Amino acid sequence: MSTTGTAKSDRAKQDTVAAVYESISERISAKDLPPDTRLNMDRLARELGVSQTPVREALRMLEGAGLVVAAPRGYTTTGLLDGAALRDMYEVRLLLEPWAAGAAATSRVGNPGRAMLAELDRFRALEAAGAAGDELVREMSHHDEAFHRAIFDSVDNPFLTTAFTQLHAHLHLYRLYPPGADSTATITEHQAIAQAIADADPAAARAAMEEHLRGSLDRFAQGIEPAQRPGIAQIRSGRSGQNSPTAPVG
Repeated sequence: MSTTGTAKSDRAKQDTVAAVYESISERISAKDLPPDTRLNMDRLARELGVSQTPVREALRMLEGAGLVVAAPRGYTTTGLLDGAALRDMYEVRLLLEPWAAGAAATSRVGNPGRAMLAELDRFRALEAAGAAGDELVREMSHHDEAFHRAIFDSVDNPFLTTAFTQLHAHLHLYRLYPPGADSTATITEHQAIAQAIADADPAAARAAMEEHLRGSLDRFAQGIEPAQRPGIAQIRSGRSGQNSPTAPVG
């Protein structure tokens, strides 16, 4: 086979894997594959009209994104976090995201604030057009990922971007199975973050992000059994309790 033919074949394989990845990801978002569901690779291949090879590659990518986990004999969709794990995740978010918001606001060159404000306008337009129910929940998840990714991408730190990708997978699952979908508080908090970044005000951006994370934790905790709810007073700003980039909570 010629070099050109080989390149076309490789691109076709990559396109197939990408299509399978998007299809499975969409099934998770559409709740067709709930948390902790065992995935049958042969069945997925038949349903998608492909061989098992692109399905296997797509599942590896989904594992990297945190949407599926490897099991002894295949893969399962990622389960919902319990109260302790949710608390642990927010400890990490409180360490990383206020700093990232402040870093994104340090200058007007490459500042993502205006793009974030535009993303807020896009989401509000969807609400005004009548998006509701599961559609609104999915759109809220897409909005939140785009909003927070804009901050991490502007900081241009691959380690932060990887951490965000893995954390967001769990947040995405919580948004799909909410006790009650209401985007009002989140959008209000996002507005304050975006405006502070657009104004190149690092201190305000850090404070707005920390306020958002505390409010977000409270909202997500409503979906957990009361005895397991990780209240704000239980969140530690740093494992050592010293030299933390965020002030102690509670």
